Amino acid sequence: MLAGLQGAGKTTLAGKLAKWLKGQGHTPLLVAADLQRPNAVTQLQVVGERAGVPVFAPEPGNGVGNPVEVSRLGIAEAKAKQHDIVLVDTAGRLGVDEEMMQQAIDIRAAVNPDEILFVVDAMVGQDAINTATAFRDGVGFTGVVLTKLDGDARGGAALSVREVTGQPILFASNGEKLEDFDVFHPDRMASRILGMGDVLTLIEQAEQHFDQDQAEKAAAKLHSGQLTLEDFLEQMLAIRKMGPIANLLGMLPGAGQMKDQLGMLDEKHLDRIQAIIRGMTPAERDDPKLINGSRRLRIANGSGVKVSDVNDLVNRFFEARKMMASMAGRMGFGGGGGSKTRKGKKGKKGKGGRGPTPPKIKGGFPPGMFPGGMPGMPPGGIPGMPPGGGLPNLGGLNELPPGFDPSKFKFDGDDKKK
Repeated sequence: MLAGLQGAGKTTLAGKLAKWLKGQGHTPLLVAADLQRPNAVTQLQVVGERAGVPVFAPEPGNGVGNPVEVSRLGIAEAKAKQHDIVLVDTAGRLGVDEEMMQQAIDIRAAVNPDEILFVVDAMVGQDAINTATAFRDGVGFTGVVLTKLDGDARGGAALSVREVTGQPILFASNGEKLEDFDVFHPDRMASRILGMGDVLTLIEQAEQHFDQDQAEKAAAKLHSGQLTLEDFLEQMLAIRKMGPIANLLGMLPGAGQMKDQLGMLDEKHLDRIQAIIRGMTPAERDDPKLINGSRRLRIANGSGVKVSDVNDLVNRFFEARKMMASMAGRMGFGGGGGSKTRKGKKGKKGKGGRGPTPPKIKGGFPPGMFPGGMPGMPPGGIPGMPPGGGLPNLGGLNELPPGFDPSKFKFDGDDKKK
C-alpha cells in the first residue's frame, strides 16, 4: 500500500516498484484506488503498460467510485489471477486532513497490507518531518520511499524522517523514467549529502546497461588504437541508456560544484553526433580515413547538419583515438600506438629496436658544446687532462718505435696468398 501527499510521486513510483519487482521474478498487480485526483487512473494504466504490469481499474476515477471497495476487489482479482504481490495506489491531498487519513485507514483495514510505504518528496525539505509524523500517528507505515532525488535537493530530509519515525528508508527514486529506481543505500546517500558523489550507483548502472563481452572487445580495440566509429556509437548508446548525461556526471565526486555547467548540458548535440555516424556507410564507420570531401558533403546532407560538424566529429575522433591509445600504452595495457619494427634505408629490419649509430667525433667534443664544462665535473675539467676533452700526452706510447717496419714480418698464410 502506497500512501503520501498529492504530488509526491506515488503513481509513478507504483509503476517503478512494479517493474522492479517484475525484474526480481515476481508477478505484481497494480490497483488503481486513487479515485479523487483527475486522470489518476489513466496515468496508472499508462505507467503499468510501460512497465509491462497489469492494472486493475474497475472504476474510472475523477471522483467516481469507492476506493475501499476497489482495493478489496483488487485483492480478490490478484488471488484469482495468481499474482503474488499487489500494489495499491491510494489518493493524496495537498495537505494532511482527516478525510484522507480516514480513507487510508479504511483501505488498510480492508486489504491488511504486509507493507505500507510512505512516499516522501525529497525536495520538500524538513517539512517532510511533519507529514511523516502525521502519517505515522494516523495510518502507520513500515517503510519510507524517497522520490525526486534528481533535483537540486540532496535528500537531507531522509535523515530526519528516519530519526523521527524510526522506520527504515527502503527505496529511492531519482528520475522520471521507470528505470530510475533502486534500493536505498545509506552510505551512498551520505556521500550525496556531503557532495562526494555516488560512484557505486554509477558503476551498478553501467554493469546493467553494458554488455561485458562488447566492453572487453571495445577496450582491446581502444588499447590497440583500432577503435572505430561503430564502436564509439555503440558505447554512446549504452551510456545514454543509463539516463541523462547530466545525472551521470552528477554522480561523480565534485560534480556539485558544476551545477551550472551541468544544467547547460545540451543532449541534442549527442543526437546530432548519432545522426552523423548513422549517415555513414559501414566501410566509412570502420575506416574514417575514407571520408573525403565529397563523402563529408553527402553525410552532412543526409544527417541534416553542416559539413563543418562532420569535420569536427571526424577530427575529434582521430584525436581522441590517438590520445587514448597513447594513454593505454603508457599504462602498460599493450598496444598504445607504439611503433612497429622499423626498416632501415636498405629495407632491412632493425635489430632489437636499436637506433642509428651515432657519428664519431674526432678530437673530442667540439668547442663550446659544454660551456661550463662537463656536468658534474669540477671547473676546468679533470686535473691533469688537457682542456677540450682530448687525450693527455702519453709520452710516446701513441707512436711506433723508431725503425719498426711491420711489412718485414712474415705471417702464416702469406705463401698461400702468393
